[in-house]
Formats: sequence, C-alpha cells, structure tokens
Amino acid sequence: MEFGRVSADELNSIDFTLPPDHPATTALLKKQQKKTKPTVFVGCAKWGRPDWIGKIYPKGTKAGDFLEHYARQFNCIELNATFYRMPTRKQTSGWKSKVGDDFRFCPKFVDQITHIKRLKDVDELTDRFLDGISGFGKNLGPVFLMPHPGMGPKTLEILEAFILSLPTDIEFYTELRHKDWFANPEVFEAVFNMLERNRSGAVITDASGRRDCLHMRLTTPSAFIRFVGNGLHPTDYKRCDDWINRMKSWANQGIETMYFFMHQHEELHSPELCRYLIPKINEQLGTTIHVPEFGG
Repeated sequence: MEFGRVSADELNSIDFTLPPDHPATTALLKKQQKKTKPTVFVGCAKWGRPDWIGKIYPKGTKAGDFLEHYARQFNCIELNATFYRMPTRKQTSGWKSKVGDDFRFCPKFVDQITHIKRLKDVDELTDRFLDGISGFGKNLGPVFLMPHPGMGPKTLEILEAFILSLPTDIEFYTELRHKDWFANPEVFEAVFNMLERNRSGAVITDASGRRDCLHMRLTTPSAFIRFVGNGLHPTDYKRCDDWINRMKSWANQGIETMYFFMHQHEELHSPELCRYLIPKINEQLGTTIHVPEFGG
C-alpha cells in the first residue's frame, strides 16, 4: 500500500499522536443506550501471499488453499481484489465456502464505479457489483467505498446521491482522500454530517504522510480503521498501543463494532503486527480474538 508513504528519514519527525475524538463522535456514542461488549474484527488486506508460507500458512500450502488458512488465522479481510475486477456471485460464494460462519469479507467497490465513472451513471454497474457480493451471504461485512482521490467537496452532491441509491440492509463505509475535505471546517462538517444523516460509516485511515485522514469522526456507532505501518518500525508498535487505548475508550462508551485492518507498505509483515495487536485487544476489551500462530 503506497498511500501516505514517507521516506524512512521522515518517520522520526512525524507526530503520530492520535488526535482526540471529534466532539460529534462523543455525542454520537453518548446516544448509545446499551453498553455491551463490542464485536471486534482484525485482519489484513490480502490472503494471496506466498511469502506467508511457513509463517502463518503451513509449509507446502498451495495458492488455492491460501484463503482457507488465512481464515483460520483472522476473522476478516479488507477485500481489495474486488476493486480491480468486478466480482461474480459464483466467485464470492466459492470464497464463502472456504471460511467459517464468523468470518467477514469487507469488499471494496470496483474501480469502474469509483474511479472510472466517479459515481455517475453507475446504476447498472452497481447492481452487478451488489449481485456479485451477494454470494458472501451472512459472511458479508461492511462494503468499502473509496471515491476517486480527485473527488473533492464539489462532488458532495454526487457522493450523497450515490450513497442514497445503496441498499439499507448493507453497511457501507466511505474513505475520503481529497485533501480539501479536511482543510475547511465547514466542508468537513458538511460531508461527515451527510454520512451520519444517511447512517453511513466513515473510514479512519492512519497513514504516516496523511495525518488529515486520521479525523476521528465516527458517523455510526461503529469504526472502520485502516492502519498503515512502516515495516515494523518502532513507531508501529507505539501507534498500535495508542489505538488499543482508543478502542477501549470507545468500547466503554458503547460502540457496537470495530474493524481494524492492518496494512504495511510491504504487506509481508502485517501478520507480525496483528500478532502484537490482538492479544492486547483481548486483554483490554475482554474479547477472545484468535491470535495468529506462526511457524507453519
């Protein structure tokens, strides 16, 4: 993952402190009536990693069995494969057959919708995409919408119209990348209020070179966090510790669900950081998420 990448020399000069929650986040969670233990999912962005053989996949594992072994280690996947190619129901039902009932696929909208057509005149494509991911059945988690990074505040009405066209029985989370969404307080309030008004989630991305995307503004009583590490640099571990504290705070305030997706610019080391993160989440939040087992 290249988004937010900086040079190694810059890492020690970046303030990685998590910003405080946006006031609207506090207000939203305060409305929660039930203070039950949240459901927490932790995963990576790919399962097709031959370099995980002998690490989290047994030695000798064939590519066709990667997903089955991935799902034994993690309880969700941020599915970027659907961004590059329109999914079919046959394909997604085949993937579903390889995982357990508690596993969640979190597919990204195909680039034909978000980047080529930029959310305009996409009814037919959206219907095809939604039909394709229907094969996941009860294993479908939230769907990840990343508008083209060139789509800024002038496209707010287009973004809202697209969100309003989506079915209400599926969770959708939007990741905003255009810097102008964050540069002007009025623009920021307009787009995040729109998401909250339409009960649509907001992705929080923690990347070294784009601290503005770390907005800490929840628009639903749930969180979708994309963490981008730097090859197991010491700051990766401190940042994970800070996230655990924030997740515990949100849990105490009544958040319902949290998805935490681990990225590295070189995804080779994502399992190591998950193995560091998950036991601490279990300890602090009282969850029982499986800790990835190494050794193959």
